Amino acid sequence: MSTVATRVARLNWGCGPTPAPGWINADRVPARGVELCRDIREGLALPDGAMEYAVAMHALQDVPYLDVVPVLKELRRVLRPGGVLRLGLPDLERALAACARGARDYFYIPDAEVQTLTGKLIVQMTWYGSVRTPFTWEFARELLDKAGFCRVVRCAFRLTASEHTAIVDLDNRERESLFVEAVR
Repeated sequence: MSTVATRVARLNWGCGPTPAPGWINADRVPARGVELCRDIREGLALPDGAMEYAVAMHALQDVPYLDVVPVLKELRRVLRPGGVLRLGLPDLERALAACARGARDYFYIPDAEVQTLTGKLIVQMTWYGSVRTPFTWEFARELLDKAGFCRVVRCAFRLTASEHTAIVDLDNRERESLFVEAVR
C-alpha cells in the first residue's frame, strides 16, 4: 500500500460510488476506483504521515458519535506533520435557520415524501437514516480539537485557508454544507 501513498499525496476518504481521479479514494463500500476499501474504524492501509492533505465530503456524519474522534485521529495519523484535513458536513445550524424562516425550498425532501417543514428538516438532517452524527461549526471544532488537530478554521465553499488550492476540488453541496479545515 505504501506505493499508493507515494504516487499521490492526497486522500479522498468516504468517496462513495464515484471516486475522484488523481486521488487515493477510500470507502468502506467497494466500487471501481476505490483503492482503499475498508471501514476506517479498522484503520486505513496507509503509513503514518503519508498524505499532504485529506478530504472527507459528507462522510463523517455517517459515523456514530462515539467513533467520530477515533476516525478523526486515524485521518490525522495518515497526514504528514502540517498536513490538512478538509471536511464538508451537513450544517445543522443552516438547516434549523431555514426551517425557522419557513424556507421549504431549502430542503431536498419532496412533498410526496414528507409534507411538514419540520419533517423535511428531520428527514434531510438524518438523510433517511444514514446520518448518525449531526454537525455544527462549534461541534466540529470541538471534536477536531479532541482528535489532536490544531488551527481549526471554518472555510467557505471552494475557498481554502491552506496552501493546497486543489483541496477544494471535491467541494459540493454548497447550499447545505459547512466546510472546515484542520492542521495536523
